[in-house]
Amino acid sequence: MRCAKTSVTRLAERLGRHAILFHSRCLDRIEAIGEAIVHDHFETFIERQDRALGIGTAVGSQSWFVYDVDPAPHRGSGRRPDRKTEVWRESVSSTYVRSIKRTVSGLISCIRSTGKLTLVVDGRADYRHATRDRSLVGRIELRVFPNPKRGPKGTPPSPEAIARDQAMSPVDQLHQLLRHSCADHKRETIAFGRRLESILGRAHLIAVWKNFIKARSERRPDRSTPAMRLGLASEPWSWERVFSRRLFPMREPASESAFRIYEKRWTVGLPELAARHAS
Repeated sequence: MRCAKTSVTRLAERLGRHAILFHSRCLDRIEAIGEAIVHDHFETFIERQDRALGIGTAVGSQSWFVYDVDPAPHRGSGRRPDRKTEVWRESVSSTYVRSIKRTVSGLISCIRSTGKLTLVVDGRADYRHATRDRSLVGRIELRVFPNPKRGPKGTPPSPEAIARDQAMSPVDQLHQLLRHSCADHKRETIAFGRRLESILGRAHLIAVWKNFIKARSERRPDRSTPAMRLGLASEPWSWERVFSRRLFPMREPASESAFRIYEKRWTVGLPELAARHAS
């Protein structure tokens, strides 16, 4: 039983690493981003509630293509009575700012030198701090839609709430899929992910599924996928096609953040990735 469980875990890790490389290859095939990018962080936990994880998700406003998935680990609101002295050194704001910078810097490389990246965000102040970076000044156009106060359940939404929901709907749909598809991301659960690398590997798998396999919307007659909208595919793919070709880390243009996740270097103390699995 233990051997079977270990085999399943190794298979899941390999699938996640393949999805990371596959996603990096797809981003390299995009010639230019011609749409606004909707960005928000999905909140979950690593192993327990005092170790929170924000997953930065960048989604195309028109294609609904998932352009980037980036981690922002921080201290959660939960407490461990048996470990009162344990604290996380980084504040919430600093991890979010760095995560936003990594995502935006990668997306800007797909923008023409004279153009700007249009970023649709909520009212989080970290976006303004991140875009003040010297390398990003003048390259980002922020469209801010703050989260308005909601009335009691059943009351009609305000005009501000309607505008916010319409602008952020592409990333909100992705977050709903994450909540619905993964037991460790549900609102009331004890099935927390055990490592950041595993959680991000599954997030990349969902991104690949949403981009190439799943139809853009079930409520509309158009069954095209986000990858088809960007010209990366001519028809919906299957999982067999996604995994039909083995990918190698040294041959793919993955970002430094993606390589850290792939090689299990984000979490301190993890064993090094065996070469037979990585090559």
